[in-house]
Amino acid sequence: EVQLVESGGGLVQAGGSLRLTCAASGFTTTDYAIGWFRQAPGKEREGASCISSNDGSTYYSDSVKGRFTIASDNAKNTVYLQMNNLKPEDTAVYYCAADMVLTHPQALGDMGPVGADYWGQGTQVTVSS
Repeated sequence: EVQLVESGGGLVQAGGSLRLTCAASGFTTTDYAIGWFRQAPGKEREGASCISSNDGSTYYSDSVKGRFTIASDNAKNTVYLQMNNLKPEDTAVYYCAADMVLTHPQALGDMGPVGADYWGQGTQVTVSS
């Protein structure tokens, strides 16, 4: 069974940086997509950034493009999200999610909020102004 465990959230001032980590285990294939989603209070869950385990291709939502960077270490089965120049509107619970059918990063990013099969427990990111 796939398990995803996030860490690295916290409180940071606007303009600051945080790095989230997702430790993954249990995949039965090397072809899957994995990424980060976020849900702010009163808002729908949205895709922020995803990456392909197969070729390393990436997806970024418009709201994080240029500020966030996703990376994976396949040897460690770990995915990172480096978040720079954080804004108060980035405040949300951040979830790691993965899917072995939605293997294209943009597909996971677009459909993942309702379609991803595997989810972590989430980690809170709070950006103060």
